[in-house]
Amino acid sequence: MHPNPLFHNESRERCESLIDTVGFGMVFAATPAGPKVAHTPLLPNGDGKVQFHLARSNPLARHLDGRAALIVVNGPDAYVSPRWYANRGTVPTWNYVTLELEGRVRQMDDAELEAFLHAAITKHETRLEGAAWQAEESSDTVWSGLFRGIIGFEMEVQAQRPTFKLSQNKSPEERGAIASGLEAAGAGALAEMMRSVSA
Repeated sequence: MHPNPLFHNESRERCESLIDTVGFGMVFAATPAGPKVAHTPLLPNGDGKVQFHLARSNPLARHLDGRAALIVVNGPDAYVSPRWYANRGTVPTWNYVTLELEGRVRQMDDAELEAFLHAAITKHETRLEGAAWQAEESSDTVWSGLFRGIIGFEMEVQAQRPTFKLSQNKSPEERGAIASGLEAAGAGALAEMMRSVSA
C-alpha cells in the first residue's frame, strides 16, 4: 500500500469491482519452506469473502487451510512521463491500481468448489461474444479429473489495503493532461480510472 493517503480509496464497492473486473490475483502465505505465492482466478461473493482454487500439486495448497494469507490484485498501471506536466523540470513516476486483501483462509468442501467453478465459468463466459460454453459439455471423466486435481479455498477478508495512485497530488489541469497522455500511449483503462476518481 502506498504511504500517501491521497492514493487510498476505502470504498468497498470500488475494491470489489476491481476484484470482479480483474478476476485474477496472487495469493501469498508463509510455509515451512519459506514464503510462497500462487497465481489464481478470484471470485468475490459480495459478503467480504473471496474464493479461489489452486492445483492440488501447488506447494502452497497444503499450507492454506486455517491460516492467514495475503491476496494481491493488480489493476491497470503505466509509466507517467514528465512531458505531460506543465513544468517538465520534475521526474517520471508510475500510476497504478492495486489491492491487498488479508484474511484467514479455509478449504471449501466439494459442493462449494462445484458451485464456485460453475459461478466462475458463468461469469467469464457471459463476457465473451457468441454461444457460451457450458460445464456440462465436459465429460464426466474430464470433470472428475478436474476435481481430483484442484482444491477450492475461501478467504474471509479481515483487512483491505487499496492503492489508487492516479495523480491525485497534481492539479486538475495536470491530471487531465496525464490522462490524455496515458490514453495516447495505449493505457486507456488507467486514463479512464483517473477521470473517474476525484482528486
